[in-house]
Amino acid sequence: MISSKTNNEAAGDQGLRRLFAFNGGFFTQARVKRILRLAGYQVGFGKPGPDDLIAVWGQSPTSGRGAAVSDLTGADIVYVEDAFLRSLHPGREAGEAPLGLFLDRKAPHFDPSRTSDLEDLLATHPLDDSALLNRARGAIARLKEAHLSKYAANDPSLLPPDPGYVLVIDQTRGDASVTASGADDPEFREMLVMAQEENPGCRVLIKTHPETTQGHRQGYYSETDETDRVKLCTEPYSPWTLFEGAVGVYTVSSQMGFEAIFAGHKPRIFGQPFYAGWGLTVDERPVPRRQRILTRAQLFVAAMILYPTWYDPYLDGPATLERVIDTLEAQARAWRDDRRGWRAFGMRLWKRRHLQQFFGLVQPVKFEKAKRDHPNMVWGQKDGPADAQICEDGFLRSRGLGAQLVPPLSLVLDDLGIYYDPSGESRLERLIAQRAELREDQKLRVEKLIMALRKLGVSKYNLGGTLPDLPTGRRILVPGQVEDDASILKGSPELRSNRALLQLVRDENPDALVIYKPHPDVVAGLRVGSVEDSENIADIVITECDMAALLEQVDEVWTMTSGTGFEALLRGKRVVTFGAPFYAGWGLTDDRGRTPARRAAEPSLEGLVHASLIDYPRYLDPKTGLPCPVEIALERLSNGDISHPHFGTRLLAKLQGVFASYSGIWRRS
Repeated sequence: MISSKTNNEAAGDQGLRRLFAFNGGFFTQARVKRILRLAGYQVGFGKPGPDDLIAVWGQSPTSGRGAAVSDLTGADIVYVEDAFLRSLHPGREAGEAPLGLFLDRKAPHFDPSRTSDLEDLLATHPLDDSALLNRARGAIARLKEAHLSKYAANDPSLLPPDPGYVLVIDQTRGDASVTASGADDPEFREMLVMAQEENPGCRVLIKTHPETTQGHRQGYYSETDETDRVKLCTEPYSPWTLFEGAVGVYTVSSQMGFEAIFAGHKPRIFGQPFYAGWGLTVDERPVPRRQRILTRAQLFVAAMILYPTWYDPYLDGPATLERVIDTLEAQARAWRDDRRGWRAFGMRLWKRRHLQQFFGLVQPVKFEKAKRDHPNMVWGQKDGPADAQICEDGFLRSRGLGAQLVPPLSLVLDDLGIYYDPSGESRLERLIAQRAELREDQKLRVEKLIMALRKLGVSKYNLGGTLPDLPTGRRILVPGQVEDDASILKGSPELRSNRALLQLVRDENPDALVIYKPHPDVVAGLRVGSVEDSENIADIVITECDMAALLEQVDEVWTMTSGTGFEALLRGKRVVTFGAPFYAGWGLTDDRGRTPARRAAEPSLEGLVHASLIDYPRYLDPKTGLPCPVEIALERLSNGDISHPHFGTRLLAKLQGVFASYSGIWRRS
């Protein structure tokens, strides 16, 4: 979503460099125009002066216009191209806007006949900053783990080809990077022959370009090139999956050759792409002026961190590479989950609009009976098809209660079980175990997330309210729960009563300041779990206050299975559990209940948070309607920039409740 120009922006136009364009895309593609403006350029049309600039899109068919005007006027050229993390699909296929641009004042990055700004960086920049190099290593690991490439609409779940093959990368016929290298059919013919001769006995997979697979542009290879040994690979495999099983990678100038370097390969290059000539490739046609030897991390720093201009579609501003990875990862996950179309079973009518927004961006969600060999989902642990994934609210939910029909910003889908039922393994449990070891970049991201959660005062429901002055002393918070909630029924078999929990805490801690906060749904009269004499047991009963602020003021939380215990861990508090919530049993809590023996891993708090707030839920940005990372959900929750249920939704929920009641009466009669 592109913001309209504000008064402040209009006032700042005088500080922008005039950039004249003679390609309609610079005026019709709002995202491109916006990124250019954020980079300090004001796009316009007319005759430039010698101090102005001219925008040229790479070596497109219209690029000659800009070059001719440059020759006529003496205005310099800015060469514009998509950055290397672009979108889910090629622009020709889905019309998606890019997440970043290359803005080069010297030459297109793919043109070896001239030195570009990118080549200057690779040849002359020190590239020795340890912080940048560490960022590069972390970003490479994230791209591989999330299976991200320039176009991220790939399917990591596809069963990979048997390993031991040679990977030959096709490109679109007439691609600018191919023609700039002086390559054409003979080079692609030679490459295929060499791949076979240099790897006797190995199978050869020809990876077709996404635009060729979708029928938008021809490639250099076709079915006529297939033999018993050579096969086309047209399935939407992740490049990282293909690199894993390859014994060699061959390309003319594809970006996949660039990515192959970071997968550990030394690709064989038959063109002259920007990444050739730095000691990381085997070059059939070297560029003589490129003599420097670089590490993989140095190449990545220049091409992915220093050179591009990245864009944040949620905040409509400049972005770091890490935010772009966050963005593309969230969008790729949604595409991979949803591309086959969900059948949603037993969903209440009032939830359907939001579920459609969440899971129906690729294919509409169908609220009908389950279909075999098709993705199915069910809300909670209601009766449904055996293969259905369970859908539930995430742990950073909303500003308001689900019982009051406030839609969630986060939802989880669990294909193994569900996080609040310890009787069987859940996907969250598996993710927590996998995060027992974190890379430095993952640990840094979680640390920033935890600090932001505390600083912004965000909790699950974010109800607000004034925190009363609390007496000094050892403060124990007892959060009330909904007593017929599934997390109690499934996760706390030995203790299911708010009153019993409160009394137990009082008895074990006679000298402590016991604070009881009943559950908001119970206070609102929407659910069961009231403790009528709570004032006689607890020292203080607080019905309305900001939970995040309260947690900062207490020392401990004693609970059955409440998510408040997880929020307390985020704030460094001692947590005592009497059930088996998802965060118990990992060595981070004092567990008085029985937790599953399978929770044998010992993750750090950061590992628990990474699994619970980054890996497990999906988030939807209420402002742009796009899948988003947790950091954007946190931003929206903190500033209240979210929607609330309208009258029609509330009426629909009430009507469904009435029909459900009558249905129950009819079933009993």
